[in-house]
Amino acid sequence: MITRTLRSLAETHALAARIAEFARIGDVIVLAGEMGAGKTAFAQGFGRALGVTEPVTSPTFNVIHSYDTGRVRLHHADVYRLERTGELDDLSLAELDDGILLVEWGDVVASSLGEHLEIVLSRVDDDDDARVVTIKPIGPRWNARWSRIEAALA
Repeated sequence: MITRTLRSLAETHALAARIAEFARIGDVIVLAGEMGAGKTAFAQGFGRALGVTEPVTSPTFNVIHSYDTGRVRLHHADVYRLERTGELDDLSLAELDDGILLVEWGDVVASSLGEHLEIVLSRVDDDDDARVVTIKPIGPRWNARWSRIEAALA
């Protein structure tokens, strides 16, 4: 597990860009944290690093946005509005294996997503711009890259 304190939006984007360097088609990244913790900001930095040229926006009301303009397709999901976990099956997220899948509020359904990289963002009480980010690999797919990710984020 890696824990970092980020002091600005730019640092959040930079961390996301570093992680994007290691992401590949079929990967799932779960973004967790309270409202306003920086999940969408992370997704924006991640998308930009992949070369996404469209604005990356929160898919809260659409549930999934897909971006085809980067080096690899990016699917950005937000499961906050799901009322029951059965609705996750209706989304067919597992079928979005033609790109990288970022799932905001994914901690709620993580056990249904299989192997993934878990990224938890938390606000710092005394600093509106700062976030504590914890990153953890779940499963062999991410464990195989973990030492290189640790080195890159050191």
